[in-house]
Amino acid sequence: GSNYADQTYVYEKFGKRVLDNAWEGFHCCLFAYGQTGAGKSYSMVGYGANKGIVPISCEVIFDRIQANDKPEKRYEVVVSVVEIYMEKVQDLLVNPDQRKEGGLDIRESKMLGIYIDGVQKRSVDSYPAIEQTIDEATNNRTVASTLMNATSSRAHTVLTIEFKQIETVNGKESLKVSMINLVDLAGSEKQKDTAATGDVLKQATAINKSLSALGLVIEKLAAKSQGKKNVIVPYRDSKLTRLLQNALGGSSKTIMICALSPASTNYEETLSTLRYADRAKQI
Repeated sequence: GSNYADQTYVYEKFGKRVLDNAWEGFHCCLFAYGQTGAGKSYSMVGYGANKGIVPISCEVIFDRIQANDKPEKRYEVVVSVVEIYMEKVQDLLVNPDQRKEGGLDIRESKMLGIYIDGVQKRSVDSYPAIEQTIDEATNNRTVASTLMNATSSRAHTVLTIEFKQIETVNGKESLKVSMINLVDLAGSEKQKDTAATGDVLKQATAINKSLSALGLVIEKLAAKSQGKKNVIVPYRDSKLTRLLQNALGGSSKTIMICALSPASTNYEETLSTLRYADRAKQI
């Protein structure tokens, strides 16, 4: 048989685990990492009829909610979509010309943990509603053409699904909240391969900077989990690591997908992606 892993197979392997964890009340995070053009956005978002993990997961959330036959149990689903572009957090549900100049601020509170101040949150009650929200966000994403990828993501996109399960027991309500973060990272890239210049080159520098910061955080967390003392984890080095702080070091179940390119010219990048994954596994 063929070793080809289609979108459904990828969802069954990864996406399903994320939803199972969310149903049990855990925070979860799934992110795709790898070189530019290796298939991260394809795995996460998909293309045309080949839906990726994000749309399939959203569809299954509402299938599961509809299958609920307990009158004392109800669910609420709220979504927000942001991108981290040039180290600024931008709300993708707001038109680019109406956005705040310096981007949104990432703050921390005892109740919510890390959150984005002022981000638009939308309550959705069906799959078509969440699909429409994601389509709107996708149209507002920052993409550019480079030699290696015609529709290269120039920013990290984070879809956050706030999933609430409310159960009434003896007249009292109990609430279980899971934050599901689905992250489509921009690809790491070498300037000589993409022939990027001007703004696109500046974007690449910002992308590579935040990916290096993510690598460093993963390295420090791995060292910490191996029992090393006095390890300081540099979450504040970039907006990306600050936003994913709960997911990387908190009470979250996190899955990382590595997208690799089979071309021999990308040998170094592929090796570096695998090293990254190896470090992440040690956390």
